Amino acid sequence: MVLEFETSRRSSVGLEWELALVDADSGILRQVAPAVMAELGPDARARHVKPEFLRNTVEIVSDVCDTVPGAIADLENGVARVQEVIRPMRAELMGSGTHPFAPWSQQQVTDKERYATVVDRAQVWGRQQVVYGVHMHVGVEDRAKVLPIVRSLLVYVAHLQALSASSPYWDAADTGYASMRALIFQQLPTAGLPYQFTEWAELERYTADMLKTGVIDDFTEVRWDIRPAPHFGTVEVRICDGTSNVAELASLGALVHCLVEHFSTLLDEGRALPTMPRWYVHENKWRAARYGMDAIIILDADGNEELITDALPRLLEELAPVAERLGCAAELDGIREIVRLGASYQRQRAVAAAHGGGQRGLEAVVGALVAELHAGRPLDPSVLGRGAAT
Repeated sequence: MVLEFETSRRSSVGLEWELALVDADSGILRQVAPAVMAELGPDARARHVKPEFLRNTVEIVSDVCDTVPGAIADLENGVARVQEVIRPMRAELMGSGTHPFAPWSQQQVTDKERYATVVDRAQVWGRQQVVYGVHMHVGVEDRAKVLPIVRSLLVYVAHLQALSASSPYWDAADTGYASMRALIFQQLPTAGLPYQFTEWAELERYTADMLKTGVIDDFTEVRWDIRPAPHFGTVEVRICDGTSNVAELASLGALVHCLVEHFSTLLDEGRALPTMPRWYVHENKWRAARYGMDAIIILDADGNEELITDALPRLLEELAPVAERLGCAAELDGIREIVRLGASYQRQRAVAAAHGGGQRGLEAVVGALVAELHAGRPLDPSVLGRGAAT
């Protein structure tokens, strides 16, 4: 088969942010997304707000933008529109990789054939997909660049996973992981880390085989952590947990934006791109999901290792000129603030501990996540979590 790759502007950017709908008083998940979408009307559905897999979720999306700040402005507009609608419903928006205490068995799937097929095929793993993520698209102007860029992005899976990790709790229990979402989502048949194809024809053969055997109905059902998005002409990064605020999302988006542009420039200059054996990539993803910002990650194909917080400053320094060129220098520098305050999973645990743990502590975590969404930035855990929602 032929898998066409649409044309797109080099390093154009689009962001997609999955957000949970929670009760403003109790913090529990609310199944009100269909009512929200109906109230917003067709214009919002066509542009910045879309339904998702679960009825407790909305997805806020940007237009195709030239800069990360431009995409973030679109997301802020979408969030504001949803908040206007849900305020009379006594609901709030919450950003995280999982809900801290919601029973997964009680969540309702959106009435759509595509989603019903996921649940029917994956059974208990499909029903457990009460998870939320961020997806980032970056335009690539030449199809020949796409697979080399995907392979190089895999070297930075651990960085993105650890920085975004926001799902330490699952079904009212501390899992011991920084990102439980990473392990839950990869249980779907076509999810997880991608194959490291070197030729576009290999990707076309894979797609043809998956279609022939009924695994997928179209390429969008290949749910890899990092994948080509042929219908948009982009590389799509899907590894990140859901974020609680736009500042953190902007920083993660800037990191992805800069990495893709950096690799594209290296290809233009005929220079080698970094790659890593698949077994190192798999190990790095697990380490980042388990240990988050305390992970000792594998840096390169030679197996050199380093604490991720020691590796990050060097990466930011390398990408600083790219960020200046792309208009996201301040956003990229925000990665340092995530390190300073702790990633979301660290802040959540600090809030829970400050409120005595147990159900009260988890309700405070929801309140803290809602507060960060309203603030638009990560907040010091010592001032967070004073109620189910603020």
